[in-house]
Amino acid sequence: MTPQTPPPADPRPLPGEPLAVDLLNTRWNNGGNPRDLLSSLDELALWLEVTGFAARGVPAEPLTLAALRTTREALLQLLADPADEAARGELNAVLAHGAVRRSLSAEGPVQRVETDSPAWLPAWSAAEDYLRLLAEAPGRIRSCAHPSCVLHFHDTSKNGTRRWHSMSSCGNRAKASRHYARTKV
Repeated sequence: MTPQTPPPADPRPLPGEPLAVDLLNTRWNNGGNPRDLLSSLDELALWLEVTGFAARGVPAEPLTLAALRTTREALLQLLADPADEAARGELNAVLAHGAVRRSLSAEGPVQRVETDSPAWLPAWSAAEDYLRLLAEAPGRIRSCAHPSCVLHFHDTSKNGTRRWHSMSSCGNRAKASRHYARTKV
């Protein structure tokens, strides 16, 4: 019996976000050191592993990397300016690489995602997830309000007023900064 290799440590700063937001957060400030999970094929392989795409047969190859980078940049542009026609065109071009096929089986309705190649599956899935988030809760994909934070989050708070990707990090830093400014005489 061969010992199983333990799964890699998940380096993502905000795991658990929807896929579109997770893709946006593949680039972050890691304690003063910028980190980008789309900077190389090795980093891509790690991201594919922790998001489950590696288990689905998605290769860590240049096409996968290029598709994800294109999708991430289009999403960033659309969040900055939802009317950006070029970014909409880029996202639509990514979406053109796949589709959901629906059918009826003996067990009931079935849907299957089909993409031009497995390399397009993560980018297409993130673009599709972005459309889902827009349809369900427009305006709830937000940038962290801390000026030095580049992370995004999906605001699931009841009243939709969440400002920080994490209250324990960016929120506390902002509160501490305001407190220090008030008490400094």
